[in-house]
Amino acid sequence: MDNLLELLVERIGEKRAEHSIRVMDTAVKLASHYSSDINKARIAGALHDCAKYRDKSYLLKRASDFGIILDKTMIINYQLIHGPLGAKVAEDEFGIEDEEILDAIRYHTTGRENMSLLDKIVYMADYIEPSRNFSGVELARQLAFKDLDESLIYAMNNTILDLIKTNKLIHLDTIKARNYLVSKKLYSSLNL
Repeated sequence: MDNLLELLVERIGEKRAEHSIRVMDTAVKLASHYSSDINKARIAGALHDCAKYRDKSYLLKRASDFGIILDKTMIINYQLIHGPLGAKVAEDEFGIEDEEILDAIRYHTTGRENMSLLDKIVYMADYIEPSRNFSGVELARQLAFKDLDESLIYAMNNTILDLIKTNKLIHLDTIKARNYLVSKKLYSSLNL
């Protein structure tokens, strides 16, 4: 793990790597709480931003190099590219072969329909890591350790509202993820 973190600092810089370490630590706590694989949470949390490059043209070039097909939302909201690109970088440059880890990295920015437990853990760990400071983060932290699906709905609702307020595009994966979680909750409340 030390070599992985050293390589991460080299690739994305110390500040971004410090964020990744906080996400890794939070993911480990969530994985322990929900009896998930702690080692997978540690790796996915550490590498979730391994392709968070600031330069749009470099992100687009790297995505093209890996043959990643970007939709219009990702091209316009280019900050979303680092999720799918990160999965490729984690595989190619960090030697990660576990598909569950790669998917958690791939979907940590958008979520997806029928997220795995590891997907949910990394998404929320990134959202609530200790240096996050925004209105509602304390409630998100509490929910994350009480009801993971409820915390995801809360986080996605907040994200969607922020995107609407700033007139930005909302990725369809986020809408599908939120709708899946809400419908699952509503369906279970019917007690069928």
